[in-house]
Amino acid sequence: MKQVTRSRRAFAEARKVLAGGVNSPVRAFKAVGGTPLFIESARGARITDVDGNSYVDYVGSWGPLIAGHAPAPVVRAVAEAARRGTSYGAPTELETALAREVCRAFPAIERVRLVNSGTEAAMSAVRLARGVTRRDRIVKFDGGYHGHADSMLVRAGSGALTFGVPTSPGVPAALAELTFTLPYNDLRAVRELCERHGGEIAAVIVEPVAGNMGVVPPAPGFLEGLREVTRRHGILLIFDEVITGFRVAYGGAQALYKVRPDLTVLGKIIGGGLPVGAYGGPERIMGQLAPDGPVYQAGTLSGNPLAMSAGLAMLAILRKAGTYAALERKADALARGLLVAANAAGVPVTLNRVGSMMTLFFAERPVTDCASANHSDTQRYARFFRGMLDRWIYLPPAQFEAFFVSTAHTYGEIERTVRAAHQVLAEIAKA
Repeated sequence: MKQVTRSRRAFAEARKVLAGGVNSPVRAFKAVGGTPLFIESARGARITDVDGNSYVDYVGSWGPLIAGHAPAPVVRAVAEAARRGTSYGAPTELETALAREVCRAFPAIERVRLVNSGTEAAMSAVRLARGVTRRDRIVKFDGGYHGHADSMLVRAGSGALTFGVPTSPGVPAALAELTFTLPYNDLRAVRELCERHGGEIAAVIVEPVAGNMGVVPPAPGFLEGLREVTRRHGILLIFDEVITGFRVAYGGAQALYKVRPDLTVLGKIIGGGLPVGAYGGPERIMGQLAPDGPVYQAGTLSGNPLAMSAGLAMLAILRKAGTYAALERKADALARGLLVAANAAGVPVTLNRVGSMMTLFFAERPVTDCASANHSDTQRYARFFRGMLDRWIYLPPAQFEAFFVSTAHTYGEIERTVRAAHQVLAEIAKA
């Protein structure tokens, strides 16, 4: 019988000194109920909490652990880097090496600026776009999450969507007014907006595969249409590939869908599990950044040697032949198994998947945007989450997040997950 006594105590203690008891809202389990697990260790596809319970993990630190927890090459690289010093606040050759690998993987990127988080990367890319175009307005899509910078917390996804906070208090109204929001996958709305306001818009920022309203793939022609309309109006197209970069393909979603943006935002995987972010594009745009240009951005720990070493080790793993084919087979096995389980139980679901990221929506209709995602039965998802957790399967603690499959997941663990899903969905059908 699973015990979470120490996790309960740990959460109570955390609430005394941490706002809300957590450092990122979705971790609080409010969307699914219960006490958040406090993790003590992890290896491969499994995490172990402070009570000694071991779970098959499909969160994977929210995406970056594409080779599973604590892969030996990454652990060695970080340990060796730490012995040489954890941070210098000065240039290292490791930064150049990681930037070179990113440029090789993404043809749209000729120059990179490394930062410390996806939020910082997206915020900086938008500032750069405004500086280059001399325009102030930006366009984002409902449910798209690009970090918690003020301009982005307008009808945002991820935790903001889970908690029903479309625009956070503390975001000045005047700044929010500079952000247009449109339905994801609605190319007609983009064209109409750009016809009216194209001369005021600096950038359109989009998750090429939405991952923060749950996984929602682009409709056929949507990304190509964004590229055409932004180019016609002199607007920069920014792909936020914090989740999809190196996850759906080695060159990200832009390689998968063969659409080249002006700027690309990266994170997660390029740090091998350590805090990292990056943004990049052609030299003519990136050359506008200080110290070469007038657009300012800086960070003391940017490009720190620990994250650079971990990232280089992770990308070396991903370059191995057959890595993405193996991921595809495992993700397909999980997705098919979950659908069979739902059909057997008679529970209506929609499963969206792109590569090794997927979401099981408790929704009868296809999920193609934020509005349709919001028709999901979040209470049923909460019951599903708790039932799976009771069977030692750790899923994202919110309907509007992605499951992530890693190379470390075994077919045995996937089969165990599917068996658990059969049991839990049958119970939900009877409730």
